[in-house]
Amino acid sequence: MSRAIVWLRQDLRIADNPALFEACSNHEEIIPIYILDKKNNFLGGAQAWWLHHSLFALKNALSQQLGLTLIFRKGEPLSILSELVDTLSIKAIYWNRGYEPQSIARDKTIKAKFQETGVDVVSFNGNLLNEPWTVNNKSGTFFKVFTPYWKTCLQLLQPTAEKQITHRPRSVAVESDTLQNWDLSPHLDWAAQFPDFWTPGEEGAQQRLNNFIAQHLHGYKSLRDIPAKQATSHLSPHLHFGEISPWSVVRAIEYAKLDPHCDLISADHFLSELGWREFSYYLLYHVPSMPEKNIKSEFDHFPWHNDLSLLKRWQKGMTGYPIVDAGMRELWATGYMHNRVRMIVASFLTKGLFIDWRLGADWFLDTLLDADLANNSASWQWVAGCGADAAPYFRIFNPVLQSQKFDPHGDYIRRWVPELSALNNDNIHAPWESSKTTLVYHKTNYPQPIINHNEARAKALSYYKNLKSIHIT
Repeated sequence: MSRAIVWLRQDLRIADNPALFEACSNHEEIIPIYILDKKNNFLGGAQAWWLHHSLFALKNALSQQLGLTLIFRKGEPLSILSELVDTLSIKAIYWNRGYEPQSIARDKTIKAKFQETGVDVVSFNGNLLNEPWTVNNKSGTFFKVFTPYWKTCLQLLQPTAEKQITHRPRSVAVESDTLQNWDLSPHLDWAAQFPDFWTPGEEGAQQRLNNFIAQHLHGYKSLRDIPAKQATSHLSPHLHFGEISPWSVVRAIEYAKLDPHCDLISADHFLSELGWREFSYYLLYHVPSMPEKNIKSEFDHFPWHNDLSLLKRWQKGMTGYPIVDAGMRELWATGYMHNRVRMIVASFLTKGLFIDWRLGADWFLDTLLDADLANNSASWQWVAGCGADAAPYFRIFNPVLQSQKFDPHGDYIRRWVPELSALNNDNIHAPWESSKTTLVYHKTNYPQPIINHNEARAKALSYYKNLKSIHIT
């Protein structure tokens, strides 16, 4: 009798799951297991909530669709897997590869250990379109700029049909933890509104994708920057937890493009946003220090102020800049923030408050439902100006102008900063600047701006000028 383990990680789905498919195709008995590995798990408070519900959904789906029981264990993976191998006569272990530096090191150690004892360890690409080591520039090194990287990726893409599991292996009775005992939900009453916005699990992911294609793909390129429109896919948390594969998304978009009425420009632009996710993992693979260290070493000399009282004001959405505060409050309430607003709040923190991008990245890791270590680190370095293919440091978002351009009627601000809802469309973006709104503005509890943007911008440019004069050896 052939018996195997499927170690599920960031691939919490049945469909288009190569490790699960191959295990089911080649063995009579399967043990699907999820291990809560605290040492190699970048699980913030918000994501812990999602993980609980995603695992619950997967447990039910595996039972109903395949007759398999999902096993939960908490601890060190090598120890847990070794125990199962020794006691249950396991012939093989299957998993889909991870790409964070700690995950790569862990998996190499585990694979080598089991191969020494004759246990087959088989790994697959279940999370990316192209694996990081397969894409190189003409000189044979890795790309540092997105556009040529993505053009090369598109040339290398080899779509395959989704594999459907037809062989139903038997389940194995194995002792398991319970999800309730893991106590993953945040202890603060923080995630109370999350169920109003999200449905974790493979079914919720597919619903999101279908809804996006039906309602928001047309016009996506022009509307994606308008936070009040909510015209983006909201697939990022589902992709982070592997509830849907990137190939499933690509296939669905390519199928949508066959419709003669499809907005082809928007469809291709959406795929390029999927490409940014790929590029982030690509950078993390080639620059494993990216979450901790500036890619551009001259930024090691940047004079961060790191005023923790200002950091707290930013975290709580009390900076006095309506568009910034709307974004930070959306994040707290929903575990999500519109991408345009993410850039605005990140620029405000790093180039307005002069707070180290790593402190902002830490906050996002804890509060965002979709915070990949790769995408989070790459994006913060991009905004701060210290990363690969980064926005120039002198590109400093003016929060008022950004608000006027992308939330012209103040709809997004009114939703998340309701104390300003009585202000008119012209004055809601910078209420302190107009005498016409002074009385209404001062009747609210909304704070005065914590910085003067123009003064902060001038200071940021002077810092940048000094950085350029530093000779790095």
